[in-house]
Amino acid sequence: MSWIPATEADQREMLAAIGVDSVEALFGSIPAALRMKSWDIPAGMSEMAVRNHVASLAGQNRVDHTSFLGGGYYDHYIPAAVDALSGRSEFYTAYTPYQPETSQGTLQSIYEYQSAMCRLTGMEFANASLYDGGTAVFEAATMSVRIARKNKIVVHPSLNPVYRKMLETHAANLELDIVTGDDPTDAACVIVQNPSFLGTVADFTDLAAKCHAAGALLVVSFYPVSLGLLKTPGEMGADIAIAEGQSLGLPLGFGGPYLGIMATRKDHVRKMPGRIAGETQDKDGRRGFVLTLQAREQHIRRTKAMSNICSNQALCALRALIHLSLWGKEGFKDVAIACHSKAEYLKKQLGFATILNEGPTFNEFAVRLPKSARTVAAAMLDAGFVAGLPLADVGAGEENDLLIAVTEKRTKEEIDAFAKALETASCS
Repeated sequence: MSWIPATEADQREMLAAIGVDSVEALFGSIPAALRMKSWDIPAGMSEMAVRNHVASLAGQNRVDHTSFLGGGYYDHYIPAAVDALSGRSEFYTAYTPYQPETSQGTLQSIYEYQSAMCRLTGMEFANASLYDGGTAVFEAATMSVRIARKNKIVVHPSLNPVYRKMLETHAANLELDIVTGDDPTDAACVIVQNPSFLGTVADFTDLAAKCHAAGALLVVSFYPVSLGLLKTPGEMGADIAIAEGQSLGLPLGFGGPYLGIMATRKDHVRKMPGRIAGETQDKDGRRGFVLTLQAREQHIRRTKAMSNICSNQALCALRALIHLSLWGKEGFKDVAIACHSKAEYLKKQLGFATILNEGPTFNEFAVRLPKSARTVAAAMLDAGFVAGLPLADVGAGEENDLLIAVTEKRTKEEIDAFAKALETASCS
């Protein structure tokens, strides 16, 4: 089928129909500074020339640093089998199952993923995933509003400030009252994070009881790997558990694609956004899978839909499932122990700095350096390290405060070299 672009006469007719006299006027509401300066596209190149050009562009990235950066995304080891299995064509090309019962393999992988998330969190139901950890915070907040029929959202100081900003952005046109603290009075929910953004470990069991006494829900944002050692959201009495699932077999990237985990209790499952795959039997008694709940605008009246975040991030969820399966229960615990013990070892090497955390930490902690954290982090790049996150950049600390994370990938030699380089950069 040939493609014939709109002629100049067609364009004039369309512009006239919408009441403007030029294409420039059509885009007049967009500030000039934000518009494309040019649509110039270079002349065509051969495949070899394109490969060389793209390789040259990619070569400008520095990918050889040893990372101690965290703040929600972590440099964990990904077994080769995760790439090999998730890259199989039947998985790699699959997408949202719009005719779900004909996609038994996809439904089974979602079902197994949901089961793994329930075991991980200690909750009763998990959905087929959301976009990422930040949007999961918003979805948990609005789910709480639907359940409690209140519009006040209490955000605990432990929550990642980036997640807080995402919540406020998504809720900008909703009648939600977002406040800071831990008082559940008149609130739909209290949102906490464990470990906190600065890495401090807490037990929110008592807060869960206060929330329930006040008719509010407790939402716990968690770091998946930490649950190899720490109390689960379910054990604390959480009503909704959410997380960024990047640490479960997804490589680091500038914004993803990542994985939003969400789990809840049976009482609230019909208010959960997204979709849930369930196991059943056909008329002949054979095992099968169906999409049991799917409260999306495609399936129910738009005004009754619980979420327009409808992509199930199926490939990311599958990678998380494979990753967890390869670890196994004991392997998962071993990784968590390695993260924690290596971070504790690093703390002992940083005598020139002040550890800021009050209370125990898992694999991440904040330090106050003798000089600007941003300056030190820049100097550490030349030494081959991504030193951590300067906390002033996200409004979570002073100019000299740095957030440092350690994963199971870091060797003793790397940690020792990092500590020495950080001291040199901070004290010279």
